[in-house]
Amino acid sequence: MINVEHIGIAVKELAAAEKLFSALLNAQPYKQEIIESEHVATSFFKINQTKIELLEATSEDSVIARYIEKKGEGFHHVAFEVEDINAEMERLQNEGFTLLSAEPKPGADNKLVCFLHPKSTNGILIELCQEIR
Repeated sequence: MINVEHIGIAVKELAAAEKLFSALLNAQPYKQEIIESEHVATSFFKINQTKIELLEATSEDSVIARYIEKKGEGFHHVAFEVEDINAEMERLQNEGFTLLSAEPKPGADNKLVCFLHPKSTNGILIELCQEIR
C-alpha cells in the first residue's frame, strides 16, 4: 500500500454537505462526479495530500442509501492507494481478508477500486484504489 488515498463520508444531501465541508475546510470541492453503476454522487475535497470524498445516494437501492438508513450519515470508508490492485487483492485474499468483488471495477476520480468486507477488517470498510493509466 502506498498511502491513504481518501476518507469516504456518507451524506444525505450532497449540496448541504459541500457547504458544511467548504466552511469547515476553508476550501471548495475540486471534483464532482456521478458513478451510475454504484448509484452514487461524489464530491472531493483536497487539503494538502488529504482527500475527503462525500458520497450521496442517487437511488433508494444504492449501497450508500442502505448504509445511511442503517447507520446514519458519517464515516463510511478509508481508501488506500495501491500500485497493482490485482496483486494486492490476491495478497489480501491469501491473508484471509474477504473481498466484496472478484475483480476491480471503475470508481470515482479515475480509479480502479475493490472493497474489503468490514467483517474481515474489524468493522471498517476498506477500499483499495489504483489510478487508471
